[in-house]
Amino acid sequence: LAIELVRLEPMVIVTTGTPGTLAAKQATKTVPIVMASSADPVRSGLVASLARPGGNVTGFTILGSELEGKRLEILRQAVPNLARVAVLWNTANPGVTSYYEAMQVVGRALHVTLEPVVEVRREEELERAFFTIAGARPDALAVIADRFLLAHRSRIVEFAAAKRLPAMYPYKEYVDAGGLMSYAPSNIELFRGAATYVDKILKGARPSDLPVQEPTKYELVI
Repeated sequence: LAIELVRLEPMVIVTTGTPGTLAAKQATKTVPIVMASSADPVRSGLVASLARPGGNVTGFTILGSELEGKRLEILRQAVPNLARVAVLWNTANPGVTSYYEAMQVVGRALHVTLEPVVEVRREEELERAFFTIAGARPDALAVIADRFLLAHRSRIVEFAAAKRLPAMYPYKEYVDAGGLMSYAPSNIELFRGAATYVDKILKGARPSDLPVQEPTKYELVI
């Protein structure tokens, strides 16, 4: 899809999420790419550094590893007797490995066990994941930030509700779909920022000269 998009000769490509941005970068080294949202773009190889991106990619990052720890802390406050938390994540997304690692660190500090930890890479794996989580009878559910899982938020929220699992989500859209709560940067702020970067590029700015920016506004939605 990214290759097909490049063949249309756009002046700028706007992406959201690490996998989509990586696909766009692999498809073109010349068309400017503006990330409305990404995980750690340096660790993912999207940019050389936040201050000096280099290449044709710039935009905004949520630098989400520390956010996963914060989400677990909030979940612990909401569920005082929390001992075991099921984790749902997409291991095909290279940008979120550090997210799970950060959650592990905070889990140990809070004496919360992450179990079961279930990987989902494709839509057809969701039912198996739900079966595994339900069988383990955890105290709560945490979903790690990922755009693929976000696309299937309705099924995830419905599962959590059916099993009466308190759940912490990485995007407000899960709560809009009926989920319990989320803690995340403001998507509205990120996409508005991306629009300003597109404007600058169309007026002659080079992506390599526009620093990758971190969010300044966060939202706890219940």
